Amino acid sequence: MLVLTGCGGESFTDDEKAIIASLSLSALPPLPPDPTNRYADDPAAAALGATLFFDSRMSPSGTVSCSTCHLIDRQFQDDLPLAKGVATGNRRTMPLAGVAWSPWLFWDGRRDSLWAQALTPLEDLREHAGTRAFYAHFIADSFAERYERIFGALPDLSGVPGHAGPFGTAAEQAAWAGLPAERQDEVNRVFANIGKAIAAFERSIVPEETRFDRFAAALTAGREPDDDATLTPEEIAGLKLFIGKATCSTCHTGPRLTDDSFHNTGVPPVDGLPEDLGRETGVDQVAADPFNCFGKYADSGPEACGELRFMVKDDPRLTRAFKPPSLRGAASRSPYMHSGQIETLEAVVDHYARAPASVSGETELHPLTLSERERQQLIAFLKTLTN
Repeated sequence: MLVLTGCGGESFTDDEKAIIASLSLSALPPLPPDPTNRYADDPAAAALGATLFFDSRMSPSGTVSCSTCHLIDRQFQDDLPLAKGVATGNRRTMPLAGVAWSPWLFWDGRRDSLWAQALTPLEDLREHAGTRAFYAHFIADSFAERYERIFGALPDLSGVPGHAGPFGTAAEQAAWAGLPAERQDEVNRVFANIGKAIAAFERSIVPEETRFDRFAAALTAGREPDDDATLTPEEIAGLKLFIGKATCSTCHTGPRLTDDSFHNTGVPPVDGLPEDLGRETGVDQVAADPFNCFGKYADSGPEACGELRFMVKDDPRLTRAFKPPSLRGAASRSPYMHSGQIETLEAVVDHYARAPASVSGETELHPLTLSERERQQLIAFLKTLTN
């Protein structure tokens, strides 16, 4: 049945209206709790996390903070094809808006909580390039009072080298291996709490309302949209393509416009970068992470670890499968894909229409016939997700 919306004289079926409503920001559920982080909603922890997020001393070089790649005025990403900390990485920076709703973090889901994700760049040699001992000493030297008000007493770090951790240089790894297990555990707990504070701050970063959301609200209410909520005929046609013929909403679904799953879409590798198998290796990494939901540093029991317990593994469909990022703000967030392989929205639409074969694994895409006008209509709609 066709239903006249009163929005510019366009018509939508009941099914289309339901899908559009589900994509609207108004459909975003309440901020989910994180039972693995008892400080997730602690204002003092969030305040400390914000301080740490923007502090370039969170790297031994004194040049890299979380905000180096997650720029506050660029949707908490950096516009680069590959993230650049102390060196250039192999993937691009993902935006942070709405990240607290995601059960898996990173393009390959190699971490299962926001606080475990926050720890990973700190030790990455291409990002912050620090060690767990370095961060524990930094907190003790610079934020001891604030830390202890939130997390309790800091351990005695007098016998802990200034630079020691399971990653890093050979000397740093040897220094870590030389520490007794109980000292390693004390450092790990401080390190985990750093991640929990940063995560508490990152939970406050939510998507902003767009013109599409205001249009969807008017459509759902059956009223004429206000001037700042009107979509042009081309944008409405693009919306119909997005939820229909172009099948975009199959993966870019829900109010964050991502299904938080993993898909091989035939995106080509980047010359000169190591092979990237995506979720195939991500499942092994998240299972081995000492800071995962099953680990001793999580503030919950195994009953909270459903995602990890029932994680799909040993499935050929995971090869070169990556998480679709949110499309909110995507029009101003080029280049695209996990390593910035595609430069423009026009090229993205062309890629999905051609459905090229994957270099390994099997793409989920099937060729799609889109006229030039339909391609432009689809792009016109995507731009409504930015303003």
